[in-house]
Amino acid sequence: MKKFFTILICKLLRFAGKLIGKGSSKPGQVALKLCPDILSRVQLPKYIIAVTGSNGKTSTVEMIAHILTKNGKTVAWNREGSNQIEGVTTLVLDSATLGGRVKADILLIESDERFARYTFRYIHPTHYVITNLYRDQLTRNGHPEWVYDALLDSITDGTQLILNADDPLVSSFAQGRKDVVWFGADKLSSDTEELQSVYNDGAYCPICKAPMTYTTHHYNHIGHYACTKCGYKRQNTRYTITSVDLDKGEMTIDGKHTITLALKSLYNIYNILSAYTVASIVGIDGAQIAADMNNYVLKNGRVITFELGSRRGTLLTSKHENSISYDQSIRVASAYKEGCDVLIIVDAVSRKYFTSDVSWLYDIDFEMLNSDNVRQIVLAGTYVNDLVTRFSYTDIPSERIKSFEDIGEAVDHLNSDRSEYIYAITCFSDKGKFLAKVREV
Repeated sequence: MKKFFTILICKLLRFAGKLIGKGSSKPGQVALKLCPDILSRVQLPKYIIAVTGSNGKTSTVEMIAHILTKNGKTVAWNREGSNQIEGVTTLVLDSATLGGRVKADILLIESDERFARYTFRYIHPTHYVITNLYRDQLTRNGHPEWVYDALLDSITDGTQLILNADDPLVSSFAQGRKDVVWFGADKLSSDTEELQSVYNDGAYCPICKAPMTYTTHHYNHIGHYACTKCGYKRQNTRYTITSVDLDKGEMTIDGKHTITLALKSLYNIYNILSAYTVASIVGIDGAQIAADMNNYVLKNGRVITFELGSRRGTLLTSKHENSISYDQSIRVASAYKEGCDVLIIVDAVSRKYFTSDVSWLYDIDFEMLNSDNVRQIVLAGTYVNDLVTRFSYTDIPSERIKSFEDIGEAVDHLNSDRSEYIYAITCFSDKGKFLAKVREV
């Protein structure tokens, strides 16, 4: 009866929350207070697929759900992105019968990397995707190796690991484990021999701390690596990006399945490959997956097209305190050959906690904006003076940079007779402030 009433109360709270547009984590929080081990009392489906990592979790999970649903699978997934144990509990109980059986072929869980150890204390994934581990939210997550240790506690026997072979820290989760599937990219035409990032998190082996060498860099420390001492190296991949043409907006997987990209980003191709890998493991044909992913536009609000007066643009939602997220958005803008203006907003560092730390701005490769494709750069928000100071360390001519503390004034400045496309780059915490002043299309 305790299980019955806990599930019932969770469902009622979830229903009430939907009516007011909230309630993805509170029902689970109440359920866990009523019955702390409720997740161990629920009958779960055959496939329990978890996705975690610093970046790309929400997008990857959405893509997996899209492919599986298109191919006749019923999927229970946390589409609202509430990815700590309370949100996952809401997902599981709301998807279950009052008797405690999850009504889905597949339970698909996006999990916060720091709290996965708690989420998977009672739920053991059959398949566990780890996308990447980057510098992310210093005051919350510390160093990537600290997050690695937290994630290590969430991995249980009987789970198949699905790992990004091109990320040296992620790859080290395979140490001592046999059931591992690797995904990654061959050497690509956009690769560089030398590191292009303003910092190097791939300088040392995550196993023995000796120097590492790279034969190619896809971006930042993601690439093909080998330790100079212990022999730790990038593994061969089962699912592989064999070519990418960002100008044409195409990627090819395993040399035979070509996908047209709605977002021409190196980062996006890894999210697509992760989804492709999971769907293949579940048993969906590669050609069908590619067809389902052709020109797929994310529904999670990470990429939004807008109009401002007579001008059009794209909002690229990039995590504050996460330099690689910003780097990939900047890379998209700087590669826009028709010419664009770029708006960068830092008005609140975080939605969830207060911090005025802006040291992460110095990890972002703003120098990429010193491109003939970028005509004007507009900086805005409460931390605009910190942005101006950061840009003073680049070689970008100051006459190309405009700054406004008020976001509305920055938008008004862009609402001009200029014809260039606009890329707006900011975080979840600030995107609503911008979208309130433009028209989504």
